[in-house]
Amino acid sequence: MPNANLVVLMGHLTRDPETRVTQKGMPVANFGLAINSKWTSREGEKKEETCFVDCSAFGRVAETVAEFAKKGDPLFVIGRLHQENWETQEGDRRSKITVTVDSFQLLSKKSDDAKPAPRRDNKQADGDAVPF
Repeated sequence: MPNANLVVLMGHLTRDPETRVTQKGMPVANFGLAINSKWTSREGEKKEETCFVDCSAFGRVAETVAEFAKKGDPLFVIGRLHQENWETQEGDRRSKITVTVDSFQLLSKKSDDAKPAPRRDNKQADGDAVPF
């Protein structure tokens, strides 16, 4: 049976990305995402829940997210789940699941401020069709 590990998230950064470099020179950026869910219960009561997810990006993705993303920014993330395991000083085993970010997209902060994307109709400025 095949396996799949794909995560797609859209939320807001809970903090500025924290960057470091591994011993082998690989850039790493760690950040958190807050994902809000809203719904109405059967009784008509409005409900809201926030899920907090820790994320890590590596290489060029880490450099880019650290340069352009700041606390509060809306972010669309595609990645995969990763389980971290460690042992405390008291000898207790701990683990947590994080998301390893493969790609991301910065989103506009307010939808009412967003301007429509320019129309792309494959025409050049002089009216000639693009040759492909």
